[in-house]
Amino acid sequence: MPKLTMVQALNNALALELERDPRVLVFGEDVGHNGGVFRVTEGLQAEFGPERVFDTPLAESAIVGTAVGMAINGLRPVAEIQFLPFALVSFNQMATQAARMRYRSAGAYTVPLVVRTPFGGGVRPPEMHSDGVEAAFTHIPGLKVAVPSNPYDAKGLLHAAIDDPDPVLLLEHMKLYRSIRQEVPAERYTVPLGQAAVVQPGRDVSVFAYGAMVGVAIEAARQAAESSGAAVEVIDLRTIAPLDEAAIAASVNKTGRAVVVHEAPRSGGVAAEVIAIINELCLYSLLAPVERVTGPDAAFPVPRLEDAILPNARRVKAAILRTMDE
Repeated sequence: MPKLTMVQALNNALALELERDPRVLVFGEDVGHNGGVFRVTEGLQAEFGPERVFDTPLAESAIVGTAVGMAINGLRPVAEIQFLPFALVSFNQMATQAARMRYRSAGAYTVPLVVRTPFGGGVRPPEMHSDGVEAAFTHIPGLKVAVPSNPYDAKGLLHAAIDDPDPVLLLEHMKLYRSIRQEVPAERYTVPLGQAAVVQPGRDVSVFAYGAMVGVAIEAARQAAESSGAAVEVIDLRTIAPLDEAAIAASVNKTGRAVVVHEAPRSGGVAAEVIAIINELCLYSLLAPVERVTGPDAAFPVPRLEDAILPNARRVKAAILRTMDE
């Protein structure tokens, strides 16, 4: 089984879908001849032609708006937005068109649309490229939001997103694109949307994370085990809308302690929703207050200051040990 980076796994998934289903189209800014800013779509236009894989104007609202029309009329568009903060320009199309169409048409129409976009800190791009605005999209009823933490899940979640009859936003952390290699099956498979994964079992503390923060959580768990003997359970949320409430509750009811990690701003973030679920479903199991380790409520800084605001293993370990001290 080949060991692939996330870029290669996503490219393989798109190639399989284009070959399997003539309804699938891939388009966005520079995705054709150039293969995308991170080369996720490299070689696809040459293989499948410019009618299936093509470039668009630099107009995110037009990209998603066009994709909505395509999806309503039976196609399976996969649109790429170059960076997540730029997707805010298309927020209206996602929120008032794509996500509401099933409701507004009383089920007569669905929008099987996938929007792919990179996000996240750690690679020091220019301003407005790394901002963690994913929580804004989780507040849109009818829109699913998935965030893979590794190449295997990236491929499986993309296949599942293309299968889904409703719109899916797939967030791909830039730092993970080429930093991890993993065995990925060559054939088509799916990773279910809305289903978290236990990546490391434990009995003392539950740590919830997604995207690049999963690796940070695993390292923090290792350090906490070395210093205190804590057996830390690490849960990869994988989908942040909808959240896997059953998996969250099962873990916290077992351990009695929880830490939630994300690099996006603290207020109104995914961590707050996870904590609300814990309070609703696990309150009498809690042995300590739930900890959050997040980015600050501030604009994402200039590249040389990234390390000062991104959650790291030291901060997550400290939060784990605080829960153990209660």
